Formats: sequence, C-alpha cells, structure tokens
Amino acid sequence: MSAASNSSQSAKQPVWFITGCSTGFGRQIASHVLELGYRTVVTSRNPEDVQDLAELGNALILKLDVTDRAQAEASVKAAEEHYGSIDVLVNNAGIGYFAAVEESDEDEVRKMFEVNVFGLCRMVHVVLPGMRKRGHGHIVNLSSIAGLRSFPALGYYNATKFAVEGLSEALWQEVEPLGIKVTLVEPSGFRTDWAGRSANETKHPIEDYADTAHKNLRQLRAISGNQDGDPVRAAEAIVKAVGSPNPPHRLLLGNDAYDGAIAKLDELRAEFAPWEAISRGADFPKATPAMLA
Repeated sequence: MSAASNSSQSAKQPVWFITGCSTGFGRQIASHVLELGYRTVVTSRNPEDVQDLAELGNALILKLDVTDRAQAEASVKAAEEHYGSIDVLVNNAGIGYFAAVEESDEDEVRKMFEVNVFGLCRMVHVVLPGMRKRGHGHIVNLSSIAGLRSFPALGYYNATKFAVEGLSEALWQEVEPLGIKVTLVEPSGFRTDWAGRSANETKHPIEDYADTAHKNLRQLRAISGNQDGDPVRAAEAIVKAVGSPNPPHRLLLGNDAYDGAIAKLDELRAEFAPWEAISRGADFPKATPAMLA
C-alpha cells in the first residue's frame, strides 16, 4: 500500500481524545485505539508519562490537567487543528478518596469533585461546539458501579459518580437529536492502581466506623492489583460499544458491576412497593365524575 493510501485510510479513522492516559483505563483505551489505527489525542498532566504510547500509532501527545480551563481549551484547539475534528471524547481522568462521610476532609472532597465532576464537565463544554458544528460525535464518561450504588468509605466518591450519572442522562437527551451520542461506563473492580495508589484516605479516622467504612477500606486496599476486572478487555468493550450502530447509554463492565446493578434495581423495587399508596397519595386528588357532577 502506498504512503498516499495509508494517509487516506488514516484520515477515515475516528479521532479519539482521551483524558488521564498515564495509568489505568486511560492508558489501556489509548493503547487499544492506537493499535486499531485510530488517530488519538493522548493527554496527561505529565506528558512524559505517555510518550511511549506515541510509538503505537498516530498519536498527538498533549499536556492536560482537566481542572485547568486554559489547558482544556488549548488541548481541544490543538487536537482540532491537528486532526480536523474530535469524534470521540473519553472523560477518563479521575481520582478517589477513602473516608466515612463524617471523617472526610473538605479540601480532599473538593479536590475530587474538581477532577471527577467539574473537570469532566469542562471537557464536555469545550468539545461540544465542534461536535455540534459537525453534527456527530460520541462522549464517553467514565463512571462506576459506585455511580449506581453506594459503598461505605466511598461516600463522596459515590457522590461524584452519581453526579456524572445525572449529568450524562440529561446530556444525552439534549444532544442525541443533534447527532451526538453519550455513554456512561460503569466498571466494578479492575486491576488499575486506583485503589492502591490513586486514592487518598482520611487522616482522622473515627473508631465508631471500624466495622463499616474502615472494614471496606481495608478490603479495597487488600485486593488492589488482584481484582477480577481486566483493563484490556474493558478497553476492547468500550471501543466495541462506541462502534456499535446502537451504542448503550450505560455500559456495565465486570460481573460485580452487572450483579450489583441488578441487585440495586431489586432493592429499589422492594423499598418502593410497601410505600406505593403513601407515595401516590401525595398528589392533589384527581377529579372524578362524581366530583364534577
């Protein structure tokens, strides 16, 4: 195949823009799409951490801290100038924090919200104008099974992911008529370094939470690196979902995620049913024929 043919083929491939590529899902997704021949914007707060990914394919390496609006705008502008478009935005950058709600340090919580929620929102805001102009695109927001059900020691992390879920659900109703898709990715435990290195924990533990939050924290730390989830298979699943003619709004990843989500539905039904009459009775009474006579 000639160089011209290679160039033409590459130009037909979608442009993926991925945040947080230094480790975990971001690195695996970037590696996979580059190996598929997709043009890929690989971003990291420390670009030297991802330089090796440039060897895998047509990559544009950019410095990006999603909490910095100037960097967000500059990186999107650079990507669109370099490749002509952004077809898929993967909002992967995120951090964790372990603490019972009462133990949580406000500065740590705000830092996590800045990355997990406001950083994600910032990227959506700066990418959407180009997608709307072109009339197509796909936004992939990395959530978690913790965005569907909460766990002790993860209260504020849960809150960030619940926020991403609520935002994304509204977003797809707004942008799908414009040709833009939105998918939430909801993994359970995967062999990334999130639970081992990427999540701080409370510096002021309260003994009363020893059998709840602290127990769950110890378990999460203990299994770090030995979770059932395979990041390589996860990356393949995400790319397959994005390439589907009918991509899902929610993509559960891992047996624990699927089982946990179904259990949550059952729990909600069990909670709602006994209170149905009370719930329905909170409306103004509907007019009946007798009342109207």
